[in-house]
Amino acid sequence: RQLDLADLQKELQKSRSVFPENPSVWVKDLAGYLNYKLQAPRSDPVLSQHPHDYPYCLVSRELRSIIRSLLAKASGFLELFFDHCIYTMLQELDKAQGESLHGYRICIQALLLYRPRVATTNLGKYLEVLRSQQNRPAKCLTVLWALGQAGFTDLHEGLKVWLGVMLPVLGIKSLSPFAVSYLDRLLMMHPNLTKGFGMIGPKDFFPLLDFAFMPNNSLSPSLQEQLRRLYPRLKVLALGARPEAALHTYFPSFLSRATPACPPAMKEELLSSLSQCLSLDPLSFSVWRQLYTKHLAQSSLLLNHLLESWDSSSKKVQQSLQETVRSFKVTNEELAARGAGGDTDVAACDTACKELLCKMKGRGLPWSRLLLVLLLLAAGFLLHDLRTHGSFQASSCARLLRSSGVLPASQLAWQKVSRACLQGYRWLEHSLAQHGSVALSVLWPQLELLWRSGGEVARAVSQQGCSLLSWLRGSLPWLGDWLQSRLPEALLHLAECARELLHFLLHSCLLPLLQGLAALLQRGWQRCLDSCSGDVTWECVRDHLASFTYSSWLYLQDATLALKNWALAMISGH
Repeated sequence: RQLDLADLQKELQKSRSVFPENPSVWVKDLAGYLNYKLQAPRSDPVLSQHPHDYPYCLVSRELRSIIRSLLAKASGFLELFFDHCIYTMLQELDKAQGESLHGYRICIQALLLYRPRVATTNLGKYLEVLRSQQNRPAKCLTVLWALGQAGFTDLHEGLKVWLGVMLPVLGIKSLSPFAVSYLDRLLMMHPNLTKGFGMIGPKDFFPLLDFAFMPNNSLSPSLQEQLRRLYPRLKVLALGARPEAALHTYFPSFLSRATPACPPAMKEELLSSLSQCLSLDPLSFSVWRQLYTKHLAQSSLLLNHLLESWDSSSKKVQQSLQETVRSFKVTNEELAARGAGGDTDVAACDTACKELLCKMKGRGLPWSRLLLVLLLLAAGFLLHDLRTHGSFQASSCARLLRSSGVLPASQLAWQKVSRACLQGYRWLEHSLAQHGSVALSVLWPQLELLWRSGGEVARAVSQQGCSLLSWLRGSLPWLGDWLQSRLPEALLHLAECARELLHFLLHSCLLPLLQGLAALLQRGWQRCLDSCSGDVTWECVRDHLASFTYSSWLYLQDATLALKNWALAMISGH
């Protein structure tokens, strides 16, 4: 209902005049006044039928300003005020006809919106309250609701509340639904999880994993399924910004839980997490070697999982795993000789190790690397042979090629190819001009006709466009006025700016670019005319092409010679 703010101000002024040096009394009087005036039917302690910021979301702007200003004046007493609100709410719950708690709830929400850290300064005290009031679910849920308001402003504080007071009571039937739903809402309201990195450690993470995956625990199947949906985000929070530096600390607990008897879903998650540890954090291999003899059954599961996923694992993991499996092989032989560790588990581990070692040995030859090495050896031998004998004709390679008949055959093939290319060039030289003139005489009339037809079509389109524009100008004189009256001034100004920008780009960028390009083409054509004595003929173009080809060939020879000298210097230097 509507609150009389003038009456509230009068009461607060009276409190300030009676206790001028005690702001804690002012905020307590504010909470008591609001709770007395804002009466509403009793609802469930966590207000599950309302938004998360109810009832503060109904507070007017003026009342919010009054509350904030008073909290700012009492900034040194906010923790005491928070305790006062919670304990007063608990006292009201003891009364059969107690007052509504909306006033205290509004003050708690305003306080934690202003300073969320107030709720987490003494979580141990409230955990003791929860344990002492365990048989009073309404009181416990009221405390959890009040503490949980801090999380809607700050993810860090919300996780601190959840881990400090909600995780310890997660197994209590009357409190578990609120704890899980609060965690769901908290992670939904803060999709950016970076502010929560570092909050969840192994001692908090693995109880959550057990609650999410272990059957027949104190959570109902629906709550367990809900927690299992939240598990991936909880895992991200636990591993933090650098999983590669933290995963080895999680490896022992993952491994100890991966027993053959654990549920399939949990086994799949554990094996996947163990593989992640090995692939991202190399220290996990040393941790595994230390734990191997005490976790043979779990290690056999992990070894078989790595064997099944061998093809999809990275080369780095395969190389690191090779050393670990070999050490396991030696350990297996020692355990088998002593008869320790359980014959079945040792045999299973030994079998998996042997299969993994076979996988490692059966990777095949690295043909690409071998071919590269052979090419380098051949190139080095050829360069050394040339350097020793002074020329290719006197080298051992040339003598070998001549004796085997490869060199004469290749020279004959090159002569044939050269002769064919020369004949083709001469044919082009003699026939191109003749065929070009014939094609021009045949196509020129058609091209002239096409040009005339295109010109007529363009003139017709231009005439039609001009008539259409004149019709528009004569028939719609009101169009400009209508647009000017209807369009906003800002849009017209934007159009004017766009026009000025296009005008600037046209005159300052495009036209100078086209002029420069035209000048460049003109200079190139003039140079071509000068080099051809004013007449560009096929013979002149041919001479230019031959000159360009010859200069390119000389440049290629020089580059090849420089490369050969460098290679010889490198070989002689080593």
